[in-house]
Amino acid sequence: MTKKQTIMLVRILIAAAMMIALNFLALPMGLSTALYMAAYLIIGYDILRKAVKGILNGQVFDENFLMAVATIGAIALAIYEKSGDYNEAIAVMLFYQVGELFQSYAVGKSRRNITALMDIRPDYANIERNGQLEKVDPDEVEIGTVIVVQPGEKVPIDGIIIEGNSALNTSALTGESLPREAAVDDEVISGCINMTGVLKIRTTKEFGESTVSKILELVEESSSRKSKSEDFISKFAKVYTPLVCIAALLLAVLPPIGNMLMGNPANWANWIYSALTFLVISCPCALVVSVPLSFFAGIGGASKEGVLIKGSNYMETLSQTKVVVFDKTGTLTQGVFEVNGIHHNTMEEEKLLEYAALAECSSSHPISKSLQRAYGKEIDRSRVTDIEEISGHGLIAKVDGVEVAAGNAKLMQRLAIPYADCSSVGTIIHVAINGEYAGHILISDIEKPNSKAAISALKKAGVEKTVMLTGDAKRVADRVAADLGVDEVHSELLPGDKVTQVEKLLAAKPPKAKLAFVGDGINDAPVLSRADVGIAMGALGSDAAIEAADVVLMDDDPAKIALAMRIARRTLRIVYENIVFALAVKFACLLLGAIGMASMWTAIFADVGVMVIAVLNATRALYTKDLVRKSHP
Repeated sequence: MTKKQTIMLVRILIAAAMMIALNFLALPMGLSTALYMAAYLIIGYDILRKAVKGILNGQVFDENFLMAVATIGAIALAIYEKSGDYNEAIAVMLFYQVGELFQSYAVGKSRRNITALMDIRPDYANIERNGQLEKVDPDEVEIGTVIVVQPGEKVPIDGIIIEGNSALNTSALTGESLPREAAVDDEVISGCINMTGVLKIRTTKEFGESTVSKILELVEESSSRKSKSEDFISKFAKVYTPLVCIAALLLAVLPPIGNMLMGNPANWANWIYSALTFLVISCPCALVVSVPLSFFAGIGGASKEGVLIKGSNYMETLSQTKVVVFDKTGTLTQGVFEVNGIHHNTMEEEKLLEYAALAECSSSHPISKSLQRAYGKEIDRSRVTDIEEISGHGLIAKVDGVEVAAGNAKLMQRLAIPYADCSSVGTIIHVAINGEYAGHILISDIEKPNSKAAISALKKAGVEKTVMLTGDAKRVADRVAADLGVDEVHSELLPGDKVTQVEKLLAAKPPKAKLAFVGDGINDAPVLSRADVGIAMGALGSDAAIEAADVVLMDDDPAKIALAMRIARRTLRIVYENIVFALAVKFACLLLGAIGMASMWTAIFADVGVMVIAVLNATRALYTKDLVRKSHP
């Protein structure tokens, strides 16, 4: 428990002990009243303060105002009747604070799951100067600076290892407990904890653009994006609370006046008591507290599993998803391309590979990287000039003054160069030298180990259709789709074609069904934004994709999509349970209160009891272990 929660618990225990003791002690009326008031103020002073602040700020009608009016009214009646019974007023405050303590604990537990990510924020970066390590603010570190990360320290900024080997703890980012080995030339992202060896890292981003900063921004912004359910409850409370205050006032005034007009005793005290009871019953605490808490708990439970959901509105959309569209490379496949052959070449294989690798030297595409790895020598960029990239086709460049065209069949067709097809399955890079066909290079990607299980888990989770979109060749795309069990595949697409395909799928789906798109590259950003809910691969995905997405998978595991959907659906189910339960009990007790059949103790159950039950139900969204088992066969 936090210090604040501990103090609240002490206040509850003291007030409860005083109330119980005063019921058994025979004290003078004046002393008894003073001690009752002391118990009331111990438990309720903060509620009274908030009510006064609300009135001064023009925000009168909230739960603090209702509690204050009801309890002060009950005390005034007890003084007027000289009964000396202040138990009901204290009990209302006491049980309300018990409900608030439950809520605070539940919010704290959920917040710890989310803010575990906050622990990844580094306090400093080590820079070696004159043989000494100097701690500096990460914001001050420029791109290209060499930083030193010692065992036990957090990696403060994204970069590439230039010296050292170590194991990295990535659990705060990915939810994965197993450490990852890291060596020279490996990319490392900020937020990881260095476990074993000393690492020297050349930074590739500024701190403000690094992974850790991006994640923290996502987390901080998630609470500001409300779902339709939350918006409904907020609007409901704003209209509902003033109406019940007016109804309580009429209940206190009209029946006594009616009695007086009919020549009967007015019975003011009884009707004022009924009105005060009505006010306590009407407090919308259960709804106002439990619905946002349910979503908050759901987001916390998801973050514990390495899934960042940017807001409760996206969780609501995710729960309704029936169509999931995937990018292929880096999403369903590892994006680790390897050169597996050179065919139909008119020159030595090494020379053809050299021309292709140099021509592709400016591209960060995985295929370009694979060509450079296969070449195996240092790339001299000064040898390359006049680079022209043609989207969805390939590129043309001059290498040592020789014109090299490297790309897919569309590029050869565009340049009117006859080319040879390949019988092998994979990505084909056709190469032409000075307008003459020189052969093609076969490159194959590797499917992610969990991709097939992820597709299966999605169908078990209620997804009706899975679709794969790729710019890759039809033969390659069809083979991957068949292996993984994807229902529909569209291949040889330009980046703009993906948006068109998603538009068609959006138009074809049932009205209430939602479409999710899963991608990782810069070219996926427009599609991620256009889909009902965009899901990005966070570990290896581009910043643009993560920025455009609504959900981020921190460990790039597609199996987490089904898990995120199950968490979202459970959360929504809990939200609806709380709404129905709270409203049913509330209106039943309001009816009893309006006809004078409900006591203040009934009101306490209708308000605080319902809130406690709803809060406890909301905390179920925090627990995800059973859902993890269902989503990981």
